[in-house]
Amino acid sequence: MGSGRTFNKAPKTRPKKKPTDKRRRERVHRQRLLALGVDAEVIRQMDPKAIRQMLKRPTRVKVTVSS
Repeated sequence: MGSGRTFNKAPKTRPKKKPTDKRRRERVHRQRLLALGVDAEVIRQMDPKAIRQMLKRPTRVKVTVSS
């Protein structure tokens, strides 16, 4: 069983994700959907995973919202 560098290097080489950055990213995603024309009430009821799914195809979102 080793106790060398492999067990002791995790946060130094790859920084930890921060909750503040996560909230900022989710806020930016909501703003992008608003800019595409999605209703604010609809966005508020969606979970972050569904929002990310919609942002994968922004052209499709624009077409469905406009029609």
